[in-house]
Amino acid sequence: MPTIATKDSTEIFYKDWGWGQPIVFSHGWPLSADDWDTQMLFFLGKGFRVIAHDRRGHGRSSQTDGGHDMDHYADDLATLTAHLDLKDAVHVGHSTGGGEVVHYIARHGESRVAKAALIAAVPPLMVKTEANPGGLPKEIFDGLQAQLAANRSQFYYDLPAGPFYGYNRPGVKASVPVIWNWWRQGMMGGAKAHYDGIVAFSQTDFTEDLKTISVPVLVMHGDDDQIVPYADSGPLSAKLLKNGVLKTYKGFPHGMPTTEADTINSDLLAFIKS
Repeated sequence: MPTIATKDSTEIFYKDWGWGQPIVFSHGWPLSADDWDTQMLFFLGKGFRVIAHDRRGHGRSSQTDGGHDMDHYADDLATLTAHLDLKDAVHVGHSTGGGEVVHYIARHGESRVAKAALIAAVPPLMVKTEANPGGLPKEIFDGLQAQLAANRSQFYYDLPAGPFYGYNRPGVKASVPVIWNWWRQGMMGGAKAHYDGIVAFSQTDFTEDLKTISVPVLVMHGDDDQIVPYADSGPLSAKLLKNGVLKTYKGFPHGMPTTEADTINSDLLAFIKS
């Protein structure tokens, strides 16, 4: 398997297919590069070079006990882009991966970056604070950690079977293979990385990062997102970005790159070509 070693000797697994302008995909918690299969095959067929990695502690990357924070996530991504010598890259991040993309660009600059897309992404800040009164109470994220610690396997079934893909909504038919594929990806990773990752995605404030980014950014968010609620995420990120555009999807769930792949792929393609 292709891997790179970070400065703290963590092995990061990645996929690198095709030629042409590179599109780099950053996955959500607690998944892996496999969550982008539909997008990677689509854009590969359109003549792009497609790259996706397993975040440290996730998927096939090292199950290290430390470094599960946005600084390390961004630095690992920078190590990958430098190793592959990517130029004019489009970075696409879903959920936690959206935070990773934002922090990477703000922390490492735009010399290798052409555009970015944030899909159902966690910025600007998920947790409720005095400065972010619309956020979710910290107790919700404490509860996620408690469920993970008590029975990770059950937790990783319940989440995709319910709110992640909107399968708990009336009239929505659940896809059992999609649920089990989510479970499979989650259980490949390390419990410690996923436990710490809940703090990383919920308590990192990306406000200043967003303000520094000048490349075009497409912010894509469903208004029925039960994981990263719409009102305190997508619209706020788009306003903070210098060159951001918000696209709102009526009724789409958090996992819309999977359940609404045709729409998401088409809109991403139009944005990249614009």
